[in-house]
Amino acid sequence: MNFGVNEMDKIIDMHAHLGDILYPGGGNLIFRKGIKKKAIIDIVSISEFFDHRFADDAGPDYFGSFLHRLELKSSMARNAIGSEENFIQSMDEAGIVQSVSLPVPPNVNFADINEVAERNPRVIPFTGFDFSMGGNAEKILRNDVAQGARGLKLHPVLQREKTTSKKTFEVVEAFAQYDFPILLHTGICYYYNSSEDKTTREIPEYGNCEDFIKLVKSFPKVKFIAGHACIWEWPRLKEILAKLKNIYVDITFRGPRKVKELIDVMGPDRVLFASDWPWGNRKPAVRILEKACKFEKSIMKRVFYENAEELLKL
Repeated sequence: MNFGVNEMDKIIDMHAHLGDILYPGGGNLIFRKGIKKKAIIDIVSISEFFDHRFADDAGPDYFGSFLHRLELKSSMARNAIGSEENFIQSMDEAGIVQSVSLPVPPNVNFADINEVAERNPRVIPFTGFDFSMGGNAEKILRNDVAQGARGLKLHPVLQREKTTSKKTFEVVEAFAQYDFPILLHTGICYYYNSSEDKTTREIPEYGNCEDFIKLVKSFPKVKFIAGHACIWEWPRLKEILAKLKNIYVDITFRGPRKVKELIDVMGPDRVLFASDWPWGNRKPAVRILEKACKFEKSIMKRVFYENAEELLKL
């Protein structure tokens, strides 16, 4: 399906979200109309204006900084605009042909996303697994793939399920037979502000890179996407990429210099364009990738859509 666009203009966003992924009942947000972002100092937009060039140099100390507190407020405001209406409008504004939408159960589930995808082929649904409810992973995932799921999303931080746990391994094993990618949030990070009971909502340390590497090594035939490329733990991920060819990365929240490094280290065949909308804006992500590729058409085609088409069997 080419949607009537020139091959060189094709862009597939491999990492985006519909709904409110932070709070219960987040799927309801998808169908609301006229949702606008709260008027705040949006530090994420400021960083995007500068092509994330300063964020590329941030280390673990950033998470205790004043800037990080501003980022949390910005991210909360962005998370609250994840409606279908805004999702499609953002795609149109950035020239995105198709976009993956990633659930984070139990707040946003496959059924929420698939309701949109069934009437709009521009939305590519991934499935997830609700660890809080349990159930027969093989049966649940089989049903979702039959309904159109093109991949699996796991978020160890927000789902509070360790990447190396028995439950996670069982879910990955159950999904492996479909030969679709598994996208994990990778990297230690925080989502909730200090006034909330964060211990019941997130376990930041579960995003650590070492556990992700152990999972990937345990399933060498499964294609894994490291969402955010392990954030500030990227140097550790980089150390093992030559040995683990089943790892892909997305470019979310990286500046041109870092995106170029991802492409140089991994080659263009394992790097994926992504925005993490609404947490990130799509137009800056497009601009950053163009700068990183120095507008070289063959590399841009690979990262903007060819890799995604192959992984998703489009």
